This record gives sequence, C-alpha cells and structure tokens, in this order.
Amino acid sequence: MKATLEKKPQTINREQMNVVIVGHVDHGKSTVIGRLLVDTGSLPLGKLEEVKARCERNARPFEYAFLLDALKDEQAQGITIDTARSFFKSQKRDYIIIDAPGHIEFLKNMITGAARAEAALLVIDAHEGIKENSKRHGYMLSFLGIKNVAVLINKMDLVSYREEIFQQIKKDYLQFLKDVGIEPSQVIPISAREGDNLVRLSSNMPWYKGIPVLSALDAFRKAAAAWEQPFRMPVQDVYKFTEESDDRRIVAGRVETGTISAGEEVVFLPSGKKSRIASIESFHTAPQKDIFAGQSTGVTLETQIYIRPGEVLCRLKEKSPHVSTKFKANIFWMGRQPLVKNKTYKLKITTQHVPAILSKIVGVMNASELSSLQKPHVDRHEVAECILETMKPVAFDAVGDIAQTGRFVIVDHYEIAGGGIILAPVFDEQSLLTQQIKKRDYEWERSGITPDKRAQKYDHKSALIVITGQIDTGKQRIAKALEEELFNLGKFTYFLGVSNRLTVVSGQSKDKTLEKFEHLQQLGELAHILTDAGLILITSITDIDDYEMSMLKHLNHPNKTLVVNVGENRFGAGQVDLELVENEDSQIAVAKIVDLLIKSVVLDPEYFI
Repeated sequence: MKATLEKKPQTINREQMNVVIVGHVDHGKSTVIGRLLVDTGSLPLGKLEEVKARCERNARPFEYAFLLDALKDEQAQGITIDTARSFFKSQKRDYIIIDAPGHIEFLKNMITGAARAEAALLVIDAHEGIKENSKRHGYMLSFLGIKNVAVLINKMDLVSYREEIFQQIKKDYLQFLKDVGIEPSQVIPISAREGDNLVRLSSNMPWYKGIPVLSALDAFRKAAAAWEQPFRMPVQDVYKFTEESDDRRIVAGRVETGTISAGEEVVFLPSGKKSRIASIESFHTAPQKDIFAGQSTGVTLETQIYIRPGEVLCRLKEKSPHVSTKFKANIFWMGRQPLVKNKTYKLKITTQHVPAILSKIVGVMNASELSSLQKPHVDRHEVAECILETMKPVAFDAVGDIAQTGRFVIVDHYEIAGGGIILAPVFDEQSLLTQQIKKRDYEWERSGITPDKRAQKYDHKSALIVITGQIDTGKQRIAKALEEELFNLGKFTYFLGVSNRLTVVSGQSKDKTLEKFEHLQQLGELAHILTDAGLILITSITDIDDYEMSMLKHLNHPNKTLVVNVGENRFGAGQVDLELVENEDSQIAVAKIVDLLIKSVVLDPEYFI
C-alpha cells in the first residue's frame, strides 16, 4: 500500500454516521427523532422548555415532532416538506439524522435526503399498518443501495402494546423487504411519544427480547472511509494565470474519494490523457504534499495537457472508473412529463454534463405491488431499470463500488426530473449515432448522379472543411478567405459559420448543453447533404472537443471531413489534419489549406500548376 494511503487524514476523533428516517406520512418519524434528541441529552440547553412554553401559549398540545419542525409551512400543515437534519450522540458515535418527507408529493425531497445516508430507520404505524408509502420507501432504500436498515413499529401504545399486532406487521413487512433485497438488522416495537424502546428497553413490552433503537444504531456497520477508496476528483474548472510571469494552469475540483500526493502519475477520464502532479495548490494555506477526500483543491501538472471541466482525475496505477456511452441504471422519475425513449435529456454525473437519451426500458417497477411492467415510458414516481446512452463517453463507477461517482440526476427543461444509480456499464458497438446513420442511409433515396460525375463536373471532389480554434484566433477570417479563393477558381463551395443558426429555438429556451448538441447534429446532417451534392463546405467552430468532432465526422460519412486547427491544439492525436498559428495571415493560411486539399485528393494538383 502506498505511503499516502497509510496516512489517515486529520479529521474529527469521533466517528460519524448519516442516518435517514423514512416512512408513511404521520407514522411518527419526526417524533422518533425528537424523542431521541431529548433522551440522549442532545438538545441545546432550554430548547425543550422553550418549545413546550410556545405550545402552551398557542394552546397546542406539545409534540416531540415540534423540535424538528423549523419550517413555517411544516408547522402550518403538520407534515414534513423538506429534509430536516438533526444531531445526537451515543457513546459510540455522532449521528446526523435526516428526517425525510413521507407525503407522496415530497418523494423528490425524500430521495435527495436519503441519497446522503449510510443507514436508515423505517417507521411504520402499528395502528394504521403497512401503507403504500411504507413499501415505496422500502423500495427506495433498496434502490439507493442502503444496507444498514432497522424497522421501527411505532405507536404501540395505540394498540395496547399487543405482541400479536407487532408480529403480524413484522411478518408481512419482512417478506416485502426480502423481495426487494433488504434484510433489516432489527425490527423493534416502539412508542416514540412515550419513549418506549428508544434508548432503553421498556417494561410496557416485556415480550420483546431485542435491543432498543439506540443500540441498533450503534450496531450499524460503518462503510470504508471515503479516503480509503480509489482516488476520484471530478474537474470543476481549469484556471490559467498570466500575471508576473506566473504560467501555472491549475486543475481545480473537489476530491470525492481517495488520497494522492504530489509527484504521482495521474490519468484524466474519459479523455485518457496522462500526466504527473507537479504541485498541490490552495489559497492562503501552508504548502501541501497530499490531498484527500472531502477537500476542494487544485493541482498543477508536470506535462501541460488540455483538460476540460467534467474530466475525472484518477491515480494512474489504481482501479479506474468505467468509461462508456452506455450504462444500466435504476432511475426514479419525478418529472411532470414521463421519461420517454429517444428524447434528449441532460445527464449530470459529478461535474460531467452531457446529452443523454433513454435507450431501453428493461422494466418499470410498481413499488407498492412489486410487479415489473413492460411500458414504453416511465411515469412520475415510478422506478425503472433502464439503459441510458450518452452522446459522448462519460467516466463513472458502479454505485456498489464508489457511490459518489455512481449516482446521477437527469435534467429536463432546467428542472431535476429524475435521479438514479449506475448498476453496470454496457458495452455495445450499436450506439444511437450508428443506428441513426444506418437508418438514414437505408431510407435515403439517392440521386442517380454519382459522386464521380459531380467531381468531373466541378473539377473537384466534395469535402467538409472544419476550421476550429478559440475566440479571436482568426479562424472565421481564414474560412471566408478560403471560400472566396475557391469560388474565384470556379469551385462549388459555401461557407457556413457557427453563427449561422440552423434552427430558431422558440418557446422555452433550451439548455445550452442540449442546444449545442442539437446544433452540431444538424450541422453534421446538413454537411452530409451538401457534400453529397458535391460541395466543398467550409465551417468554423469554437470550443468543440474530440467527441463532438467525431460525431460530425460520423454524420458526414462516407464523405470526406478535414480538420484545420488555428492556435492551441486541444484535440487528441489524429484528429487534426492541419495546424495553423494563431491569427495567421489569410493568404498564407489559404495556401496551406489548398495544399491540404490537393494532398487529400479533393483538388486536382494539375489545376494549380
């Protein structure tokens, strides 16, 4: 094991655990937490008396749940709307308890809260019994991969502490949990209001021979610390310094898991670019030699490589995340409109934002009946096992390996419409783009005029010339000069810059990620038509990466695509056919591009002799 892994980060001395408490509305979740706060002595001095006095002034009976109901809406409606957080201690560890909403309209908040949890308490009202949301929430815990679970049968005082009622609910619910893959460590009969079996065993239920809730919490096993896992740092941004001869390029982000030291070899995924950490950078701190999970930091590299936000920084000689355009996932859908196949959404996983589509629905789960349905879409509040496909490769881990890089959200019209966990990568050569091109070519009614006949007519072959570079590098000036030169030579040519909008987006504005993807897709399809018609099509594009360029080439296939880069080359090996210096003289640049066209057998060399 590396020396860096042998150094435990200097953190708090006591162990911490995040525990979510879930259950049907009014089954007593907040009361359980409020009573635990009181019975473990975790409330601020005088807080209990303050809440009791407020209830007396308002002529309201005191409830332990009032200790948590800090939001005005919650107190007015009597239900938990958002996830409240509270803290209490046992002799073993500190607990951060997340009180998740039980009402069906607030399942989105429940998922958000439960996603941070390492363990769960699932509360069922002994008087009301198992409800639909009792099952739905149980399935959500399985869906999120939470293994530490205890079931609390609450309000036993309302059923006169009768053992047979407890045993029947226990039997029915354990069978349900078994079907969804959860084996709770304890099923405990309690009365949260009376404090029965929460911190210590109650004399009201002598027939119960188990342990109280606090002991059950202490018995939960803590997962391996984040710093002990393989190193993952999603790149948030790259900062370049220029003043006072400072030429640093700092790759910044938050370390999700693992540790790493200066001098170690690293790889960025999904691009696969490699380097070595030269230094670890931070503002107003002493110099650091290593970094670990939970830190927001930056690094410089020995070899300067072009990195875009969204890459995941990993240790080279360590288990890497998967890199793929397809993966199998469990998705919980919360959008107003159903999740449908072949519609483009935005996928957010760590700092990666990419267009994605629902490629396949394996099955839609009815959480209350535990039946798998074959449906063409996923409705609101449904859980589905699906295959998602992204428009460019993404780096991820299966949620069972590293949860931080195995969870994602789906955005539809600027709103988070779904959340999910990645089960496994799917490696399939039949990508959506490949299928789209095959379908297009199959349905294409081709002209009787062959490409050779057009080449003879126009004295040149067709091609798409993509001139790339950053803003103010002179690429558009060069592109227009090239068009004019070829036109004056009698060639069939046209310039279409990125500023020439291919569509007018009306109504609600689209997400920029999706709009850019659609724009490039339309450009590729248009290029295919125009080059098929025999044109030399010239376009200039700013801020395009390897995968987007590859998409353009695939869409224009089988027609030729040539890439000319102006200024700093940010592409991988083999992507660029010609490199020009920044703001190169138009006449010189055009001569170089014409020479490329001759070497690429687009233009006849004898014509230029």
